[in-house]
Amino acid sequence: MTTQTRPRPDIVLVLADDMGFSDIGCYGGEISTPNLDRLAAHGTRMTQFYNTARCSPSRASLLTGLHPHQVGVGILNFDDSPDGYPGNLSEQCVTVAEALGGAGYRTYLSGKWHLASNMDTPNGAWPTRRGFDRVFGTLEGAGSYYQPRTLMRDEVDIEQEAAESDFFYTDAITDNAVGFMREHERDHADDPLFLYLAYTAPHWPLQARPDDIATYEGRFDAGWDQLRRQRMDRLVDEGIITPDSELSVRDPRVPEWEQVDHKGWEADRMEVYAAQIHRMDRGIGQVLDELERQGRLDNTVVIFLSDNGGCAEEMPPDKVEEFVTAFVPMKMVTREGDPVVPGNVPGLTPGPESTYQSYGRAWANLSNTPFREYKHWVHEGGISAPFIIGWPTGLPEPNPLCTTPCQLVDVLPTLLEAAGAAYPEQRNGQPIPPAEGRSMLPLLRGEPDVDRTLFWEHEGNSAARRGRWKLVRKHAQPWELYDIEVDRAEAHNHAEQRPDLVAELSAAYEQWAQRAGVVPREVVLSLYARRGHGLPEE
Repeated sequence: MTTQTRPRPDIVLVLADDMGFSDIGCYGGEISTPNLDRLAAHGTRMTQFYNTARCSPSRASLLTGLHPHQVGVGILNFDDSPDGYPGNLSEQCVTVAEALGGAGYRTYLSGKWHLASNMDTPNGAWPTRRGFDRVFGTLEGAGSYYQPRTLMRDEVDIEQEAAESDFFYTDAITDNAVGFMREHERDHADDPLFLYLAYTAPHWPLQARPDDIATYEGRFDAGWDQLRRQRMDRLVDEGIITPDSELSVRDPRVPEWEQVDHKGWEADRMEVYAAQIHRMDRGIGQVLDELERQGRLDNTVVIFLSDNGGCAEEMPPDKVEEFVTAFVPMKMVTREGDPVVPGNVPGLTPGPESTYQSYGRAWANLSNTPFREYKHWVHEGGISAPFIIGWPTGLPEPNPLCTTPCQLVDVLPTLLEAAGAAYPEQRNGQPIPPAEGRSMLPLLRGEPDVDRTLFWEHEGNSAARRGRWKLVRKHAQPWELYDIEVDRAEAHNHAEQRPDLVAELSAAYEQWAQRAGVVPREVVLSLYARRGHGLPEE
């Protein structure tokens, strides 16, 4: 039966927040993720899928099939217009919910949005105005798992409901997703369903349920050096990384484990991070179980990925309060009235509502095994994502691994092809840019690939990849050139030996940057200097 004559599939798109390439079990990690492992065992894992290095830009690209600069979200959801990005999802694009809604789908969002610069007044960038029939979740980018700000049901502020209950945001995202599915079964059973399940786990702050944390007691006591080597071995055993690949060197700013002070506290941080992912996996299992109970699972496209690499952002206690109150306002007392202690305070055990910590650079280096760098950068550690796709009816004999490089702009065309839906040429009577990506379904069915060039830019960090060659640089630094086919650790720079290729790829990058509306980093830096405040961090 062809895709066109088969009943339209349900679609569940699951996005993790700030999770590294090799954290989950089926990508070599120590974290127990049986539900994601189950999805991978019956679907396809992509070994070279790329995101866009940061939360808001990745979401903008994932949902529109365009590069984030094209839709106004080049950095975060801050309004830097007219000189910079507006930080508001553009009206001159369609979301996957709008495109699928026009094809007869009912559409649901449970979780994080992070694509509207105005989070107080409903506007054209709110999910309720961008194709979603029902919405539960937060508009801002991060915050307490016990008292999340900007918590909405459709367009109604429900922060107070969370404050008055035994609330934990990861569970609430799951519970509302399952509720939407049951509502769909009751009222719209004959229509296909699109669910965007956007967890905030495992984004900081490190907060988790005590029983989940207890599951990981002692799991990371061996330290990041030994654990990175063990992950590398498992990645090779799984076929995700080739046997001749190198493990990137430990970040030179990170001490070897034997020289670390406060080893117990360091291990605690990673235990809580793991517990956050563990809880998310449990929630994903509940969603899959509900699909199975309704008899819909076999004809459901399920995709799981992460929005950027592991996050190396530290929270020094002497600076963190200014940071979190300026850019991600936090509640300074718990629901019981106790003070919240912000920052990575050695010896202060993370996890409860009264703490607000991150896991830091050293553990992010583990999360991104075997790659270099982190969220924000477009070296492999910043943009490489775990990506799992399953669709029993449409991909009945999936290849366990797909090694073709793909990126976020490919997701929307893939979902539209699966749904038999067309990409719109207009929105509200106005033309929109054509989708930048292409459907991945032919690749997943074993058809040959066609070469193309992939591009990235975030905060002046830039890259282009064509075939085996990747050109990459940090802002204001020289271009580097790597043979990614054999060197995903980006350890051997060929830029001096191949100036012709550097010139060719850099020219292609500049043409793309101009076409995509990339605002030069110098303009952004000048803008913030004139406004007299620092650059926004997430």
